[in-house]
Amino acid sequence: MADGEGEHGRRSRSGHSRPGGSRAPVAVAAVVGVLALAALGMSSCNRDGGVRFWQGRGDGASNSCPRPASMTGSEFNAQETGLRALRRAAFQNDFFAQLELGARYSAVRATDKNIEDPIESATWLAMALANDEGYAPINRTRRDGWGGWRPLSRYDDCRAFERHEAYRKLDRLLGNMTVDEQSAVRDRVIYILSTQDAEGYRTLARLHDGLYGPYGEPEDNREAREAWGRGAGDRGGRDRNRRGYPSAIGLFQRNDVDAYLYNYLAVQTGDVGAYVLMRDFERSSPSRAQQQRFVEVKARQWTPPFEFYPNTAPQSGVPFSDESRPRGDAYEYALGRMGGELPFIHVGRALRYLGVSETAAQRPEDLSKRQIETLEAMLGHPMEGRLSYLERVRAIQLAAVNGSSEAQLVLAVMYAEGIGLPADYARAFKWFEEAARQGSPEAKFAMSSYFALGVSGVADQDKAQAVAYRIDSALSGFGPSASRLQAVLAQVSRSQRR
Repeated sequence: MADGEGEHGRRSRSGHSRPGGSRAPVAVAAVVGVLALAALGMSSCNRDGGVRFWQGRGDGASNSCPRPASMTGSEFNAQETGLRALRRAAFQNDFFAQLELGARYSAVRATDKNIEDPIESATWLAMALANDEGYAPINRTRRDGWGGWRPLSRYDDCRAFERHEAYRKLDRLLGNMTVDEQSAVRDRVIYILSTQDAEGYRTLARLHDGLYGPYGEPEDNREAREAWGRGAGDRGGRDRNRRGYPSAIGLFQRNDVDAYLYNYLAVQTGDVGAYVLMRDFERSSPSRAQQQRFVEVKARQWTPPFEFYPNTAPQSGVPFSDESRPRGDAYEYALGRMGGELPFIHVGRALRYLGVSETAAQRPEDLSKRQIETLEAMLGHPMEGRLSYLERVRAIQLAAVNGSSEAQLVLAVMYAEGIGLPADYARAFKWFEEAARQGSPEAKFAMSSYFALGVSGVADQDKAQAVAYRIDSALSGFGPSASRLQAVLAQVSRSQRR
């Protein structure tokens, strides 16, 4: 630039200026002014100093990332359709769909007041914060400071603003909740992530790992440091000038055992990357590798918090649809067995228990289109009037969750045999136990078998418990158990006569 100025000076002194050259200083001044404003604008990004471009600007609309057209507009007359589309994208880990759901359920817009739900809003804000689509840099280079990464694109910056706002909103929501409501948010996040196979389990592991930020981001992430209440350059302590977000960062507690557990569950999906990460996790601390045997047993007992996403509905009557779809060959194979191996009468009885039909349908053809649509509305599924295999499974699950001992027994058998759902002995044990608690003699007989044989990591072998359940089952009138008991009593009486 110095050379340019020299040339300009030489031309001015020698008089070789164009006509109208008297205006040149004004033009140059204008250009310099524009460049100065541009430089000021760029300095407001402060890419070298580490301050986000949005700091000091209260205009959220200009700081936020652009939204696709499908996520904007009031959609008052098509609210349910819009929610379904957003939920499908959010369950598939779309960062902006998750943010938008957080806004919809917090009723930022007047047209969303009828679906206001703080628990649901907090769930999707937490999911957005845990989503690496929100913090993984698109373009980056090494920063001159203490070796972190700094973003180079405005897209990185606007996502940082979105996460900053999400942390702030989530902290406010959780701060106004009871302990039970916060637990409900945590359980929903765990359920959603558990449907994402290895990727979801790895995210859950980071959420509990003290070597990461509050929502699994790198610990030096600026929004993570802000949430902790630490300044950009404060690596160890806390910056007293920053308040942090105590409610938001308290949702998932740092816990080496749970971090190891979710890494282990990720490996069980067969993901090679998860195996490498688990080995790195074990090597990161001397005490972690010693927990392996304990975690293996705990992993066999672990079950997701829900059978399916909670389908409670706000006053609008629009239920939360479960958009997590079965993944992998094991799920597809188990679903396919619903058609030929589970008598439809069990689905019919579940529908009767739910009040969908007055009688227990023997065949799918015995149900009217309206009855099927009633079930689909209860599940939050699009009303197509055709009963899919997944909806048959959901009907039994919904009846079991709502207290039907018969549905609980059927669901337990489905898990034990891998019909409709992949085999899961921990889940089968849970539902046998629930049904037995309600007095089901068949469930008590099954429980006696569990304790008689012992199932590693689920139910330890306990002969006394097995006998107690077997006798209780017999006294409740279950045939196989009664005949077995009669044989034992006959043998005892013969030995007494001798």
